[in-house]
Amino acid sequence: MKETKIISRRFDRINPVSLDDYLKTEGYTGLTKALKMERISIIEEVEASYLRGRGGAGFPTHIKMMGLAKETNLPKYIICNADEGEPGNFKDKALLEKDPFAVIEGMTIMAYATGATHGFIYIRGEYQEAMSIMHECLKKAREEGYLGKGIRNTKFDFDIQIRSGAGSYVCGEEFALIESIEGKPGRTRVKPPFPTEKGVFDKPTVINNVETFANLPVIINVGGKEYAKMGTPTSTGTKLLSLSGNVKKPGVYEIEFGVSIRDVIFDLGGGVKNDRKIKMVQLGGACGPVIPEYMLDMMIDYERFEEFESKTGSGAIIVIDDRFDLFDILLKTVHFFEHESCGKCVPCREGHTQLELLIRKFNKKEATTKDLDSLESLARVMHQTSLCGLGQTSPTSIIASLRFFRDEYIDRIDHPSNL
Repeated sequence: MKETKIISRRFDRINPVSLDDYLKTEGYTGLTKALKMERISIIEEVEASYLRGRGGAGFPTHIKMMGLAKETNLPKYIICNADEGEPGNFKDKALLEKDPFAVIEGMTIMAYATGATHGFIYIRGEYQEAMSIMHECLKKAREEGYLGKGIRNTKFDFDIQIRSGAGSYVCGEEFALIESIEGKPGRTRVKPPFPTEKGVFDKPTVINNVETFANLPVIINVGGKEYAKMGTPTSTGTKLLSLSGNVKKPGVYEIEFGVSIRDVIFDLGGGVKNDRKIKMVQLGGACGPVIPEYMLDMMIDYERFEEFESKTGSGAIIVIDDRFDLFDILLKTVHFFEHESCGKCVPCREGHTQLELLIRKFNKKEATTKDLDSLESLARVMHQTSLCGLGQTSPTSIIASLRFFRDEYIDRIDHPSNL
């Protein structure tokens, strides 16, 4: 199996801060075409492509665009969520550092289609090189008339500023990100209203992932229906994957939706280091499910992942070989989320502390049947009642492990006969 290089086609082939290099490789042809189209036609092309958000939730992009386009409360904002804080994910970093103008062009196309005039790129504080590259590229885009007032000699005004997080994982959640941009502590809001109605500075706002924006110039260039021929009927196009863990060739790979997880690990990743057996694979990053080796033939698309109450996440595949213990992995995961919780809602704030205590019992082989019941109940409650995606998805690895690795829980209980 080979990669399907669409949005990664410029990786390592151009100087990322050279606007000339970008223009020589069909850069800004999508924006040039979009500026000659009716704004509703741009949204219709995105609808025909059935592009879904590449940040994790998989929400149809055209619905957000249409929602913002209908709003009359000005100004309107476009935000690129580059707060890539999910352990195991690094594909947005690759886009920002290797093809930054594609992200800027995608944001500009969306702004034109929706009537937005202001944009923000919210980059995680650890991505200093990406931040430096984006600052330089924004400056060059302004100088050459691709950003600012009267873009490409039209009446369209749009400019982008960079904002940086301070390493807070929860700021990847859309409302926590908005709060941070406004200079407030990064904590979520109760919704509705949703950002398209009342977002940054209480103005209509659309927030999308880095990879989502990078797809827009491609869609406008080839057409929505042509784009939709790639992938599967419910998951069109390609996906950038962050492959890491115990693989021979970790890295960022681009595949069409519909490829199997096994093919990614063995064809692109070269298989497991030292040819050891796979213990489990975590999908989507730390907030994703852990699955056993026998499930690796499952194809990568949104619907398949929803079968076990998960999303594709940002596209991480973390391979864990048979040297590692399930409960060591779960303990590290729970401890991470306990540290990153903003503490606003009770299920997340108190739940992670209790989850960690319970997992420690299993790790030390001190758990009881009652602990197993408590763990399962608590994970479900957090999943269903937390305010934002952090508390809703952080128990996913536990919920999945209770389903696929239940025997290992039973083996850690003092008296499994009591079950």
